[in-house]
Amino acid sequence: MALIFKGIQKTTLIDFPRQIACTLFLPNCNFKCGYCYNTALVENKDTGVSISEQQALAFLEERKRFLDGVCLTGGEPTLCRELPAFCAKVKQKGFLVKIDTNGTNPEMLKELIEKRLVDFIAMDIKAPLEKYPLFANAPVDLKKIKQSIGIIKKSGLEYEFRTTVVPALSEEDILEIARLLKGAKKFVLQQFQNSMPLLDKNLEKQQPHSPEELKKFSEKIKGFFEKTEIRGI
Repeated sequence: MALIFKGIQKTTLIDFPRQIACTLFLPNCNFKCGYCYNTALVENKDTGVSISEQQALAFLEERKRFLDGVCLTGGEPTLCRELPAFCAKVKQKGFLVKIDTNGTNPEMLKELIEKRLVDFIAMDIKAPLEKYPLFANAPVDLKKIKQSIGIIKKSGLEYEFRTTVVPALSEEDILEIARLLKGAKKFVLQQFQNSMPLLDKNLEKQQPHSPEELKKFSEKIKGFFEKTEIRGI
């Protein structure tokens, strides 16, 4: 079966670091994070957009002179068995490929890396391992999360790990995540956003950590990584 995309951002300067890219959105996710704002994708509802694989490839062919890469996000892209085949077609057209993932499918990440079908991987780290099911609102195979972290760190590719700092995450939680990822090239703290509809409506009433708090968190963990970054403040 070919992929069906449920959204497209035709040009982005921020989703794929240092590249001019487009972003293609795939439906379905095995996590139900309360702070997720791609609710239609997570629940596989009608987004009003349906783009066939053929249409997506035709779009890329038209934009060859203007785009460097393609960001594949969701939902959770690695749930799609057809993802490696699509990445191969994108690479054949000369584009770079970035994958956003929650790290629950290390086998596919390994395949994408070994076959040179991906150039950049961004993995979301939801919480310290012992709190993962609580924040993902779903069963979690923690061995697979740890496997994905190891595969990405050893991949030789550009990558980043990132955590959305929801109000329920404490300074100690952030430090625990930093210990889990110690030695990674890059870790990003993302500001929690409550200004759009979220999967958990109760979170829309909660206030984000202040910019000062995020800066304090970043200062505490910077020794664990080659580079730390704060986004969204």
